[in-house]
Amino acid sequence: MRQRRAPTARDREPGAGAGKRVTLARALSKLGYCSRTQAERLIGEGRVSVANRTTTDLSLWVDIDKDRIAVDGVPVTAEAKLYLMLNKPRGLVTTREDPDGRPTVFDCLGEVDARFLSPVGRLDKASEGLLLFTNHTVLAQRLLDPATHLGKVYHVQVRGHFDEATAARMTEGVVEGGEMLKARRVRPLRGGEKNSWIEVELEEGRNRQIRRMLEALGFECLRLLRVSIGEIRLGDLPKGASRPLTEEEILYLKRRTGL
Repeated sequence: MRQRRAPTARDREPGAGAGKRVTLARALSKLGYCSRTQAERLIGEGRVSVANRTTTDLSLWVDIDKDRIAVDGVPVTAEAKLYLMLNKPRGLVTTREDPDGRPTVFDCLGEVDARFLSPVGRLDKASEGLLLFTNHTVLAQRLLDPATHLGKVYHVQVRGHFDEATAARMTEGVVEGGEMLKARRVRPLRGGEKNSWIEVELEEGRNRQIRRMLEALGFECLRLLRVSIGEIRLGDLPKGASRPLTEEEILYLKRRTGL
């Protein structure tokens, strides 16, 4: 009588059985080892094994709880979850490595073990303020999902006098580059005829959204500082400094993202 071989990870349908069933690249990402793009490169290079068998199959499904995954022969285990905030200075790019050799936000993290950390979203080179980092990839993805409705608040210095009528135009919507760009809330903070400070809250931040809206309305953006993400506030954290999120802040983010 012919014996049936034991089913492998590839044989089982996604979601079948107990455990956490994902593709191999996503498993490496969820375990905090690297990004999904980096994982795909490692798999393609033949450096990843499952159950002691090397694979280059990007479509392979694995069980994070049961399958032994290794990179270069070293088992991959779940990293302790890390959650940080940084007060990003101007002039840094939000990336781990820059092909042009420019300083990056990771230069500010000092002795923090940032091998598996990734920034949650971006602040462009000229912007500053609150930037979150984590190796909790699911949390990061949900924080970036517009469906989470997590508002981000910015303090912005503009050249010229900014009044309530202009604030209303930003909340009603400004067409720029073929896109309708809207702010959830805008209010003048202080200023005079030469320069003004305003507060802008975005629900869905698009690339350079505030700068583009201001430019479309004839204003030059002089400074742009993110001061909060939901209830997570920058506070008095010094420029260029980082700190771990408190337990209360972590629980808040998990609650808002349904984790």
